Amino acid sequence: MAVAIALGCGLIGRFVIERLIEYGHHVIVLDLEIPEQLSSLEHVESRQGDVFQNLSDLPPHSVVINMLPGRIGDGVRPLLLKKGHHVVDLAFTAEDPHQYQSIAVENDAVLLWDVGIAPGMSNMLAKKAMKQLGELENLTIKVGGNPTQPDSEWSYMAPFSPSDVIEEYTRPARIKVENKICEVPAITDRHIIQVDGYGKMEAFLTDGLRSVLTTISASNMKEFTVRWPGHIDKWLKEADTLNENELLEAWKYDNSREEFTWLEVVAESKNQRKQWIVEDSGRNGDGSMARTTGLVTVACALQFLEHGPLKGCGLTPGIHPPEALHEQAIDAIIELMKQHNVQFTEN
Repeated sequence: MAVAIALGCGLIGRFVIERLIEYGHHVIVLDLEIPEQLSSLEHVESRQGDVFQNLSDLPPHSVVINMLPGRIGDGVRPLLLKKGHHVVDLAFTAEDPHQYQSIAVENDAVLLWDVGIAPGMSNMLAKKAMKQLGELENLTIKVGGNPTQPDSEWSYMAPFSPSDVIEEYTRPARIKVENKICEVPAITDRHIIQVDGYGKMEAFLTDGLRSVLTTISASNMKEFTVRWPGHIDKWLKEADTLNENELLEAWKYDNSREEFTWLEVVAESKNQRKQWIVEDSGRNGDGSMARTTGLVTVACALQFLEHGPLKGCGLTPGIHPPEALHEQAIDAIIELMKQHNVQFTEN
């Protein structure tokens, strides 16, 4: 049994913690509030209160899973790295953690960031595409977590921190066009797509490519978020008149409502094309986004806990994106997700 440190125990954090316990590990949980259903579990040690104040009491050189909201998730990174911790990082921040490269190297620490479904699994599939097809002409990623059926309001509920969704809609999107990285407003290049089994949905640009802009060799790259038609029109019409608390309430997650997560990665070289579709609709009371994002995080944490980030994952001290993992680790992560009945279709 190894010990993992979990920072944050929200919807996805709780799922990750429960799975790590099922795999036989002990988890120390840090958060402002820790629900009794989690703190009462065997092999969970709760440290409720300000996360930053509790960091100094962590066992040295631990495996730490950063699942804090993006707005505060960057602040813990240098503190963890200075203590030599190995970090599996899910915090979707505007800040690039590579700014802490020297701190990580000096303290023999590893930080693996963006370990979700997209970014995360999308990065790993992009690496597999480049390995199979060589230099790519086009890489297109489309992803969304949505209710199974639209409604007359937002046709949406936030499966992770709603404040991160707001930043996703407002943060400029970085894309690559004819080998040049450029920045465009989010929620542009809107178009209708067909999602098998669900029908017509709308895709629009968001800033999800992140590290693959420089690590994957492709002339053109774009990532799109997918929502039900009407959602973004409502956002553009009403967002400025609603305060954030009203949006958070309107997008509140309802675990009684059927929902699904859908990811498509399409890679094209001059003569070949690869497509992966990853899909889930929840299972055993766990939502699809908690499962798809959380299982990537769980699988990465297990690689760190059971094999080590250096020898086991092929990493060196420093800051690394998901596509830096060696192929055996990526294949093990995909296999774990399949074992949990996440659907992978490869064409």
